[in-house]
Amino acid sequence: MKLKVKMYEKRKNIVFIIVLGLLVISLIYSVYMLITAPTTDPLDKPYDRVKSDYVLTILQCLVGTVVIFLPSRIEQKYRIDIPDLMEILYFIFLFCAIFLGEVRNFYFKIPYWDLILHGFSAAMLGAMGFFIVSYLNDMEKPFIHLSPFFVALFAFCFALACGTVWEIYEFAADSILGTNMQKFITEEGVVLIGRGALTDTMEDLIVDAIGSFIVVAIGYINLKKQQRQSKKLVVEELNIKGD
Repeated sequence: MKLKVKMYEKRKNIVFIIVLGLLVISLIYSVYMLITAPTTDPLDKPYDRVKSDYVLTILQCLVGTVVIFLPSRIEQKYRIDIPDLMEILYFIFLFCAIFLGEVRNFYFKIPYWDLILHGFSAAMLGAMGFFIVSYLNDMEKPFIHLSPFFVALFAFCFALACGTVWEIYEFAADSILGTNMQKFITEEGVVLIGRGALTDTMEDLIVDAIGSFIVVAIGYINLKKQQRQSKKLVVEELNIKGD
């Protein structure tokens, strides 16, 4: 068991170093390209990246290099042990969302890349919600013990809340920096209005809800199963003592 734990910890550190290195290199490269890139698309190369594209890439890389340290900071400050596998998935998500999505432009190269990542992140956040409640339930002080339904409800709401905060971040970035994270402008430069302008945001939130619900439903079923097994063991022990 200890060997398996050490193996996951080693893999976690390797993935962390690789992803952090790629983000730092991408940040430096994007700063250089921001200086040399044109302000608008050149006529001979209409789909080349312009300054606003590199502003978004720099912003994402900066955010990535900060939040990648979040799990370790939480572990140090609150003295909890986040599962290594969960941290590995978190680092992989940052790699897919920032390096592949923004730097390598997968959001435009691969159909539904954004929705795939939202589904992945929602599932991961739903699992994180279960981990948080499990940690609180195991604490002696303050004593908290939530039923499987409320554990599932918290995990679901936690995942949706994080998804909403991300959409607020995208909206703020688009408003302040003139980026197009919420895809309210088409690749041809047409500004969408009405329902069309809301499509990207609402699709992201719906996928967040579906992804988190699937994980939460699985977690709820497992908790109910564990609860029934615990009650069965308690009844068996009482019957033994009664005999």
